[in-house]
Amino acid sequence: MALYEHVFLARQDLSQQQVDALVEHYKGIITAAGGSVGRVENWGLKSLTYRVNKNRKAYYTLMDITAPSAAVKEVERQQGLSEDVLRFLTIKVDAHEEGVSAMMQKREERSERGERGGFGDRPRSFGDRDRGDRGPRSFGDRDGGGDRGPRRPREGVEGGAE
Repeated sequence: MALYEHVFLARQDLSQQQVDALVEHYKGIITAAGGSVGRVENWGLKSLTYRVNKNRKAYYTLMDITAPSAAVKEVERQQGLSEDVLRFLTIKVDAHEEGVSAMMQKREERSERGERGGFGDRPRSFGDRDRGDRGPRSFGDRDGGGDRGPRRPREGVEGGAE
């Protein structure tokens, strides 16, 4: 049997219990076809890059599947018909990853730092930055001197050339 990683996005107006019920439904399809589902990770409600079917957010769920291709095709067929599933992606892999996925690692790192989307070592206020020596301005003073030469009066403007 082949190994797959399957991610699907469920509508934002569902509850977490309804998303869990979808996962159990799709697990049942896979086990009925002779396959098995390993790790299931709920990544939670996340913002989408662009609107999908008028949804700005979606529940992301990852499933590690060991099953024949017919079982995966049936799950994809049913997800395509379901109004609750916005998008899905199945990738055939050589081996399932051990431990948590990269998405869950990011979440754990953020919670360990105690930050909400932290910015690392960025200064907290604008005035704290050390801008260093900028040197002379290369485009001249405001009076028109500098590298560009003297200003010429504009035509058709008061005080300009006629």
